[in-house]
Amino acid sequence: MRSRPFVVAIDGPAASGKGTLARRLAERFGFAHLDTGALYRATARLVLDAGGDPADPATAEAAARRVDPQLLADLQLRGAEVATAASVVAAIPEVRHALLALQRNFAAHPPAPGRGAVIDGRDIGTVICPAADVKLFVTASTEARARRRVKELREQGTTAIYETVLQDLNERDARDSGRQAAPLAVAPDAEVIDTTTLDADIVFERVADRVARMLKEKEWQQ
Repeated sequence: MRSRPFVVAIDGPAASGKGTLARRLAERFGFAHLDTGALYRATARLVLDAGGDPADPATAEAAARRVDPQLLADLQLRGAEVATAASVVAAIPEVRHALLALQRNFAAHPPAPGRGAVIDGRDIGTVICPAADVKLFVTASTEARARRRVKELREQGTTAIYETVLQDLNERDARDSGRQAAPLAVAPDAEVIDTTTLDADIVFERVADRVARMLKEKEWQQ
């Protein structure tokens, strides 16, 4: 038996395809999946619902400590206003600290029946799970990501203008990469996958093959 669960860490900017990849990998291998971005969106939603300022550290930290995992499936967390506020609260060190234990606990003790965990976000391979068995950094051009986000929003029935979404992504990228607390960065031992021109199925099968090989290797070592 392994001393700890098998962990796949997937990082990358918004709308890069990392969330879809993470969900498919979790389904393929029977792993539990955690979208850590949803933790920050839930935090932002709690702040906004209370009429608070997402940029206020005390308000945001208090909201982060009230995040219930059951909130993460709420489709309203996918709205543009919440997404923008989430990028703001995610830059606050106190918020990241408040959510750190929850994320690490998920990796160490994946909810049953998961025999491992797939966790996606911005700092999984660098901060949350630096010892993850597989580390990926999924990215794409800003233009490609904007097109994907517009499509997603319109499918949800939300009006979306490409130029506005593009500007929002550029601003979020700047905040995520420039923040002092756990900035978006590529872990030294992560595989970088640019999905700008790659088919999602091809990316999935390629990564799934790698995970399968690593699973076999790790089990052999144990």
